[in-house]
Amino acid sequence: MEISFIGAGNLAWHLAPALENAGHHINEVYSHQLKHARQLVSNLYDAHTHSELNFADSPSQLFVLAIPDDTLESVCSQLVLPDKAIVVHTSGARPLSSLENLMAIYSDVPVRTGVFYPLQTFTKGQSFMLFDEIPLCIEASDSTTEDTLVQLGQEMSDIVYIITSEERRTLHVAAVFACNFTNHLLTIAHDLTARDRLEFDLLRPIITETIRKGLGVPDPAAVQTGPARRGDLTTIDTHLTYLNDQPKLAEIYQLLTQSIRHRYSQ
Repeated sequence: MEISFIGAGNLAWHLAPALENAGHHINEVYSHQLKHARQLVSNLYDAHTHSELNFADSPSQLFVLAIPDDTLESVCSQLVLPDKAIVVHTSGARPLSSLENLMAIYSDVPVRTGVFYPLQTFTKGQSFMLFDEIPLCIEASDSTTEDTLVQLGQEMSDIVYIITSEERRTLHVAAVFACNFTNHLLTIAHDLTARDRLEFDLLRPIITETIRKGLGVPDPAAVQTGPARRGDLTTIDTHLTYLNDQPKLAEIYQLLTQSIRHRYSQ
């Protein structure tokens, strides 16, 4: 396929090269920060930057909106596409209907809409990720577009699912807990060790083993450990005393402790 990208951030950094490696051609990259578009183009075979959102004369068949959720309407209000193009967003949280409605309002030509959501965390500037084992969640406004996107996904990944907007929202919320919140907890652990001049590396073995165990069973609840799981109130009080001077962290500790105790007291 001939493909254009609107957006050149974390996701586009990895998705655009992956599409090229699957045999497709990236024509154009647009970003409101031109330097970001140039950075992405420098990693592609034969793409060029596009300085505006008017793609009326583009040879592309597929337009990928790799943009923050809160900019979707602003971008769509300025986006000009060729007749019968496919436009997809890559959001885990926004329903397909939001893109359909915006295209109905702002597009002067008929376009097809869909969702092409890779369920993974991406960081710009890191080595390009292989998509073979990244789940791709597909949704489309019609069966023809669905078939096109599924075929595109299967050329990149072994894990392709047709997912409704409601199912994708559930996956996205779960991913925030499993990924974003977990990383934030690691950040808190790093800050605590750094405050008392201890090496964060001391925690790496226990972090590694926790993730290994959690992913090695059908339900991670089966391998939960720690003072909250044991009902060890003395240790919990000791930890909260330590966190007296950091009330926000004490609040997080208490919330998570209460959640664990509630689950295992049933």
